[in-house]
Amino acid sequence: MTVTQTAAAISAGETALGIELGSTRIKAVLIGPDFSPIASGAFDWENSLAGGVWTYRLEDAVSGIQSAYRELSLSVKEQYDAELRTLGALGISAMMHGYLPLDENGAALTEFRTWRNTITEEEAGLLTRRFSFNIPQRWSIAHLYRAIRLREPHIPRLAHLTTLAGYIHWRLTGRHVLGVGEAAGMFPIDSETCSFDRGMEESFDRLLSDEAVPWRLSDILPQVLPAGANAGALTEEGARLLDPTGTLQPGIPLCPPEGDAGTGMVATNSVAPRTGNVSAGTSIFAMVVLEKPLSRVYPELDMVTTPAGAPVAMVHCNTCTSDLDAWVSLFAQLLERAGTKLTKPRLYDMLYNEALSGAPDCGGVTAYNCYSGEPVIGLREGRPLLARQPEIPLTLGNFMRAQLFAAMAPLKLGMDLLLEQEHAALDCLTGHGGLFKTPEVGQRLMAGALGVPVSVMSTAGEGGPWGMAVLAMYSMNGSGMDLPGYLEQKVFAGAKGSTSTPDPVDTEGFAGFLKRYKALLPAEQLAGEARL
Repeated sequence: MTVTQTAAAISAGETALGIELGSTRIKAVLIGPDFSPIASGAFDWENSLAGGVWTYRLEDAVSGIQSAYRELSLSVKEQYDAELRTLGALGISAMMHGYLPLDENGAALTEFRTWRNTITEEEAGLLTRRFSFNIPQRWSIAHLYRAIRLREPHIPRLAHLTTLAGYIHWRLTGRHVLGVGEAAGMFPIDSETCSFDRGMEESFDRLLSDEAVPWRLSDILPQVLPAGANAGALTEEGARLLDPTGTLQPGIPLCPPEGDAGTGMVATNSVAPRTGNVSAGTSIFAMVVLEKPLSRVYPELDMVTTPAGAPVAMVHCNTCTSDLDAWVSLFAQLLERAGTKLTKPRLYDMLYNEALSGAPDCGGVTAYNCYSGEPVIGLREGRPLLARQPEIPLTLGNFMRAQLFAAMAPLKLGMDLLLEQEHAALDCLTGHGGLFKTPEVGQRLMAGALGVPVSVMSTAGEGGPWGMAVLAMYSMNGSGMDLPGYLEQKVFAGAKGSTSTPDPVDTEGFAGFLKRYKALLPAEQLAGEARL
């Protein structure tokens, strides 16, 4: 589209806006009728550990979406000489899972407890056995059950249980709803009805029979909606919340709020059976759309859904690039002390490419990137850790390769259950997230590590917020088409990308690294248990 055509689409309200509250950045992406990004804005934020709980301030979430939207609207004005007064549709996404309880007035009853917390091991195990369905520690229902068992004082006042995406959506529309993919991180979903599993709801309610709880689960859970459904409209209050200048007008329709897993599936065209995606940023997770149910329950495999409700097996690991980013920051400090300063993208590219010069098995270097507990490898608490065989010289290539392999190792252990034991059909994984920003490196090593072709599309840099904007556009003009068909025929027709097939040298090298990784896990576990 030309600048003139884009300006006309903006004025006519033919655009869609996606906002995603990620773990390190809140980003807004505006797309035109051809799905191409036309403006964006961002706000950086960080979680904090308060009282042993990983959390984000909700005030920061609100100011963050305002800042990202303000930056985006200024970009629209500068590029197209147009005021952003209306939109065709709007969608909110955020990091999935966690615990966000609200009272009847919408006030938060506790701090927002994020997906990173590993404090619900006992409750998750009890619910898994009760439901015969894997309940991960980070799911909302595990946190709720823990709060009930601990008799936390807010439980009698609990009126709504939601997620971060659901909370922001409610602030904008006044409606407590969730997209089905996001809802699948709260409580098990029945894909046939595209709603919470009624039998498991009733089973949980029976658990409450001995508790002085004035509600049942169905009273506090949000309404579940599939992709394409109308999830409300921007209220006057919501418009002022997002845009305090008063320029943005109310009445804009919103699509169902989704989690970052769902937007990642959309952004990578991975919503049909035999497709999958791997998101590698602060956390790392892979999702495979299933052709048939799993044969049994695996604690390492989460059962969630696509934004349309199709069943998905998910391997989720709490940490991916956090420790790698810390090392890159350390190298940046060293360069600055030496009087040299590289831009962040150039420094990352240099160090990532150096990993390709390392020995296939990292030359005896083993790394653990765990910032928190990691249920996939049975780790209650994490400590970043580096070990090496002292007789082998330490090189930058081996060090960087070990950092990248450390980010992939827990994922590999979970994916082996899915691909080797369950024989799940998977033609290709599509990658997105920070690990894939440097061309070829992360993509090639991930293919070698998992033994599956890995593709990266040209749209991968926009990631989840772009995927959320696409979902918003689908709710506006996808009538009569299912989501897989809409993505294949409308959004990704003629899309460009690249694919890396597994290199046997990388695969064999990663196997050597993984053997050391598993052998040294007891040391990582002891480090996490130490109270320093």
